[in-house]
Amino acid sequence: MDAATKVTPDTLRAMKAARQRIAALTAYDYPMARLLDEAGIPILLVGDSLGMVVLGYPDTTHVTLAEMEHHIRAAARAKPRALLIGDLPYRSYETPEQAVASAQRLVAAGAEAVKAEGGRDILPQIRAIQAAGIPFMGHLGMLPQHVLEEGGKYRIKGKDDAGRAKLFDDAAALAEANVFAVVLELVTPPVAKEITARFPFATIGIGSGPDCDGQILVTPDLLGAFPWFTPKFVQPKLRVGEDVRRVVREWAASL
Repeated sequence: MDAATKVTPDTLRAMKAARQRIAALTAYDYPMARLLDEAGIPILLVGDSLGMVVLGYPDTTHVTLAEMEHHIRAAARAKPRALLIGDLPYRSYETPEQAVASAQRLVAAGAEAVKAEGGRDILPQIRAIQAAGIPFMGHLGMLPQHVLEEGGKYRIKGKDDAGRAKLFDDAAALAEANVFAVVLELVTPPVAKEITARFPFATIGIGSGPDCDGQILVTPDLLGAFPWFTPKFVQPKLRVGEDVRRVVREWAASL
């Protein structure tokens, strides 16, 4: 992949075809978007995970469309070579008309594609977004916007026959819609591997085993910058939170 070339959905399709691994990380502001882009990450997601790791909400269901626009504008000011994708927040895509209006607002803020949670149940919304000329990324498996419906628990998907059948049906629907990529969150590794092999879109895993086309992490999890909670499937590469506390204490003691 040419380091000077702008990443597009077609770039990611070509990476899957060439069996090139696809790295994706979240970015919520200008400096992190710029740093990650300079590191060569091809996908930057302004995720609604910002609700927890930036805004202090208990889950993603509190994030508003206006908040997503605000953070997308900040990340977009980095003018990344990476593909900048914005999450459609909770209840912002309940009808095709609303989905298009919400997606257009994110694009106006600087997103180059949008992502939403669900499969066959949101197929009309996906088709409407694409008909408006906006590239779409899917999200299957554990759907954080539905966590309250599942009793507040983040549950692994695809563990039984019914769960596997639903995942394959939803993946087939996304393939019918010709989405360019799909996040697979907390999907059992054998099912994630089969979806990756069976369908043409690039699969980007998070807690779904090693056999997806790529992986995504919430950047503060990777950096240890949100030390109060770390998902079980993440091994932080830094301990930024601990370092901040140490450096600040040392500075304050030196005054």
